[in-house]
Amino acid sequence: MSSKLSELREQRNAKAKLASEISNKYPPNRRMPAADAGRLDTLLAEVEAIDVEIAREHRRAQLAADDPAAQHAAALNAATRTPGAHGDESRALRAFMAGGISNMAEGDRTRMLARQTPDIRNAMSTTTSTEGGFTVATEYQRSLEIAMKSFGGMRQVAHALRTATGATMNFPTTDPTAEEGEIVGQNGPVTALDTTFSNLTLDVFKYSSKKIALPFELVQDSFIDIEAYIQALLAMRLGRIQNRHFTIGSGVGQPRGLVTAVGNGKVGATGQTVSVTYDDLVDLEHSIDPAYRDMPGVGYMMNDDSVRVIRKIKDGLGRPIFVPGYEADAVINGGAPDRLMGRPITVNQDVPVMAANAKSILFGQMSKYVIRDVMDLTIYRMTDSAFTLNGQIGFVGFVRAGGNIIDAGGAVKAYVNSAT
Repeated sequence: MSSKLSELREQRNAKAKLASEISNKYPPNRRMPAADAGRLDTLLAEVEAIDVEIAREHRRAQLAADDPAAQHAAALNAATRTPGAHGDESRALRAFMAGGISNMAEGDRTRMLARQTPDIRNAMSTTTSTEGGFTVATEYQRSLEIAMKSFGGMRQVAHALRTATGATMNFPTTDPTAEEGEIVGQNGPVTALDTTFSNLTLDVFKYSSKKIALPFELVQDSFIDIEAYIQALLAMRLGRIQNRHFTIGSGVGQPRGLVTAVGNGKVGATGQTVSVTYDDLVDLEHSIDPAYRDMPGVGYMMNDDSVRVIRKIKDGLGRPIFVPGYEADAVINGGAPDRLMGRPITVNQDVPVMAANAKSILFGQMSKYVIRDVMDLTIYRMTDSAFTLNGQIGFVGFVRAGGNIIDAGGAVKAYVNSAT
């Protein structure tokens, strides 16, 4: 993260925390005094101005990230982890990346070729001129998944599970919210009421990082943490495409995305193609059964552009329904996410922006969306002529993952903008 971006975030945190403290001083049914209301409006305007600058910095970084050379430069700057802090398997991976199988310690190489452990095993190819693959250690896989949480938002709120194989998983589902018992008379017969079950599947798909070409000099320089460098590129590339699929995936040849799967909770009135009202949000919340709505973790998900629209809405007492959060590194320091009507907001740039017929705001129990990771990230190191003639070594990572909402009762629903 750039020093300017860090400074902007610190400024935003300070002002957002003050705004949150003022907002929390008064219960929902009490009008805020004019002095505090004015101070809150000023703080919210300052937070919004800082957010514009932060968005500009992110956009500049995004444009730079579209250039492969810039991607490598950014990842290189992030490759600062201390090699001594890694376990034996992680150091074996670093040796493999830097010099191939022959560069690994004798014990690691023997175990890899013999496939004697599940964490270090050979994935040699007999049909291409490569040095084979390395199935990474569990610690590296988990570190990668943590890094991928930064790209999007789905991994931050979904329920994740890990399986040892990629076989199709079947989930029988039912919606019992309308089922109830009965009163019967003495010796009277009972009425039959069979629960209807449906079936949802959670398939996985093989994701590729696309090839990563690094110059010999960079790979061989001992002061470069090549493992962290490759991880940064893998997290960026795999994290982006997975978040997009987990959000808007069609379910055909790719995961079924949350937006694709959920039903409509509220449709905007005519003319609301790029807007939403306070009443719409109330209706959206109450379209979710209380059995789900009262569960921990229920919240909103939307594009940052939709957050901008919502920031300007006030309730009947003139209070902003949006309360800015402050940094989540505050898991230690008491931070909080942005909140809408008392619910947390997850910003996900892959959720559609407000437009005609767009499912632009999601609300509900996001953990009903399940992300499945197969415990198998394989990195291939390629040294064929296509790379060698350019003075490069190639890498490519493969990982299998899938996602689907495992729910039949409408735990998550969408606000849909009007068609006209």
